[in-house]
Amino acid sequence: MFRAIGLGLVLLALWLLMSGIYQPLIIGLGLFSVALVVLISHRMDLIEREGMPFHLILHIPKYWLWLIKEIVLANIHVARLILDPKLPISPSMIEVKATQNSDLGRVIHANSITLTPGTVSVELEGDVILVHAISKEAAEGTLEGGIDRRVTAL
Repeated sequence: MFRAIGLGLVLLALWLLMSGIYQPLIIGLGLFSVALVVLISHRMDLIEREGMPFHLILHIPKYWLWLIKEIVLANIHVARLILDPKLPISPSMIEVKATQNSDLGRVIHANSITLTPGTVSVELEGDVILVHAISKEAAEGTLEGGIDRRVTAL
């Protein structure tokens, strides 16, 4: 029931922000629409832990701050690669084991790798992420497992 109420509140806030019309009739129609969507979602059993990850709300800002720091460091590394006249790039494809128990955790892990410059998640199959890395250092950083540990803790 908590997730259904949370879904309703999120949908209502999004609807109010996007509509921009605050007349009683329009707000009433919006409330009716949101209630109908929540009711249908609940009856179809679509409201689940991974679909509505409210349990991450308190922990996600700490993870974002850490990820932003990693993105900045990776940007500096890629800039050095580009500015070096010898271009010491050594692209490689590596397989990274994801230790997360849920699909949501594995997707967050793969997306975090892609957000970090110099690496791109190419494929996520089961608990293995295929990653393209622009350099040996980027590949080693990904294999080190820092992202994996942080996402698992999240």
